[in-house]
Amino acid sequence: MLAAGVLIGLLASGIILLATAPPRGGAIELQPPPTQGAMLVHVGGAVQQPGVYSLPAGSRVYQAIQAAGGLTPDADAQAINQAAVLEDGMALFVPALNQTAFEDGPSVIAPPAQRSAQPTLVNINTATQEELESLPEIGPELAQRIIAYRTENGPFQSAEAIQDVPGIGPTIFDHLQDLITVGAMP
Repeated sequence: MLAAGVLIGLLASGIILLATAPPRGGAIELQPPPTQGAMLVHVGGAVQQPGVYSLPAGSRVYQAIQAAGGLTPDADAQAINQAAVLEDGMALFVPALNQTAFEDGPSVIAPPAQRSAQPTLVNINTATQEELESLPEIGPELAQRIIAYRTENGPFQSAEAIQDVPGIGPTIFDHLQDLITVGAMP
């Protein structure tokens, strides 16, 4: 019995010591969840100021259009989903009225990492009317002018030479230069 009393006394004194001892270590401080950084989106086509814009993560197409100064009067706002969520590295192309959307596909283009490694270039020396119309800024009339120009003057010697076609200047060429070629495909 004496042993049980000593054991209970030791146990009680240990509990009292544990309860009255100052806390060890520091308090746990919770950090706010990390915020996602800005993303870059290329906005082109029928917007006031085409270019690359930095937007908050999770931005929508309409916010990218606002960053680019809004739509031009000839923009086809119905051709794009302005509520779509953008991702870093996306390209957004706003077609003009009566113009085919970028590459006959969606107007919001996936980031480069999600596309094929080698984009399909349009050879302006051999392209059909439909292939030319798949390019941004090129509608049926400009496609016909390109075909007529190469028929009358021979093949283009460089991609830059497409600016010799009436109606295609430096602004349109800026949208085309990475999408066209004059030689064999890589």
